[in-house]
Amino acid sequence: MANATNSTPATLQDWVKRLDSVILPVPLASHDRVSRALNNSRSSLREIADLIQGSPALALSVIREANRHVSSSLTEPCENLEVAISRLGLKRTAQLLARLPAVPQNEIPPALRKLQMISQHASQQANGFFASRLARLWQDIHWGSLLFLAPLWPLALSDPKRLEDWERRVIHNGEAAHKVEKELFGVHLLELCQTLVELWRLPYWVAQGYRLLISEQRELAKVLLIARDADHPLRQQNRLDDDPTLRRWLNQPANTVLLANGLALSAQRSWVSPHTLRWQYLTSLYLQIPMDDVQQQQHQQAAQSARNHAMPDIWHPAEALLWPWGSADAQRDRSPAGPTAEDLAQWRKHCAQLLTEPSPFSNALHLTTCARDALAACGLRRAVLLMADRSHSQLRAHQTLGLGPDAAALNLVVSQSSILQRLLAQPAQLRLTPANHGQFSAHLPATLRSLFSGQHLLLRSLAINGKVLMVLVADQGGGDFSDITVQAFSKTAQCIEKALHSFSHRGQ
Repeated sequence: MANATNSTPATLQDWVKRLDSVILPVPLASHDRVSRALNNSRSSLREIADLIQGSPALALSVIREANRHVSSSLTEPCENLEVAISRLGLKRTAQLLARLPAVPQNEIPPALRKLQMISQHASQQANGFFASRLARLWQDIHWGSLLFLAPLWPLALSDPKRLEDWERRVIHNGEAAHKVEKELFGVHLLELCQTLVELWRLPYWVAQGYRLLISEQRELAKVLLIARDADHPLRQQNRLDDDPTLRRWLNQPANTVLLANGLALSAQRSWVSPHTLRWQYLTSLYLQIPMDDVQQQQHQQAAQSARNHAMPDIWHPAEALLWPWGSADAQRDRSPAGPTAEDLAQWRKHCAQLLTEPSPFSNALHLTTCARDALAACGLRRAVLLMADRSHSQLRAHQTLGLGPDAAALNLVVSQSSILQRLLAQPAQLRLTPANHGQFSAHLPATLRSLFSGQHLLLRSLAINGKVLMVLVADQGGGDFSDITVQAFSKTAQCIEKALHSFSHRGQ
């Protein structure tokens, strides 16, 4: 399938030659569906295009083939699949399909399937965040985001070990990409991707994304500095107004492709890593929406991507979310009365104290007492704040709200609950409702279920630098939550995380 020699390319030209010759396999089921549609005279071009895009490899192959045969009188490259099929014609499209290897999906190498799933996740993020806001440009957004990582697909097929070594060393171990790429490939991956994008004549927005990463890093750094000031949107706007050139640079529609892929790629590592925050800040600034909204929408789009594209043997970052907060199912029933204006005033006061730097707390108990009071002020009636031990094998109650004296001695063994294991593995939020209570409640410790009667419950793990330190469990007395309480709970959790971070760095 890979059509690659065993020798390692030494130059950019050698790598381009090798990767350009790789023939990507197409999942057998997708190959058969498209073949039947092409042989059915009643199939419309739109229907055929929809079937083809179910396989990213097939979509790329069709667009590449169409762009390879662009005539001198038709110099514009194909920017989307329908244009590509129109230029090729159904007969040549069918001939191309016949040349591509059709392989059962589980026999396609995992490295390739993983990378293509990330591309599909990026396309879902792009459609969710940008397509409705820039409806006229939805085709550019969709195809640009789906094909942005396409130059790496043949590398994942022909040289998966080298790509996995790069991911381990750069993404997980934090080694310098420049050094690792020179050692593993002899060339920089961004330059290799850019060269293949130009050779294949992929959509202009894909090429623009690589140009930005390679030659416009100064502008990106300046924008990120402004984006990090997310708590002061007016100040952000004033800084952009003071630099019209930078504002125009930021507002380029082509940036949506890079933002979507940044969101999808960073989520593969962690939902709370600095990489994820960087792309969330940039998206928040680009769309002029609060960070809370960005994070909520990102989680929702990840869950939708998992429903559409997840595979049993390939990890999808939505698995770390457990249950997408703010989902339609969770919001189906109308919420009861929320906290009063006086309660919310107290809640804001407690949150402000949690966000104060340097940390005003003298010890951990002082901090968690403030956190408990903030949870109470946002309308929660029962809660327990559980601290993880060093080995992550146990969770012990550190603060309680509205529970009997026995709750103060609560000590949970993590290994006895799959939900607690997942909450401790990575920061996540789970909301129990009547619709999913049966699915999840059985996986909670019996002692925790006995403390929180009812079918409505919120659980959230909190972390510093990706390591979970605390788990919050709370409800409104067992009944449904008010919308404002759910929103305030999420905001409070973020404030507690920041307070934990500040407290851990006090005196430094």
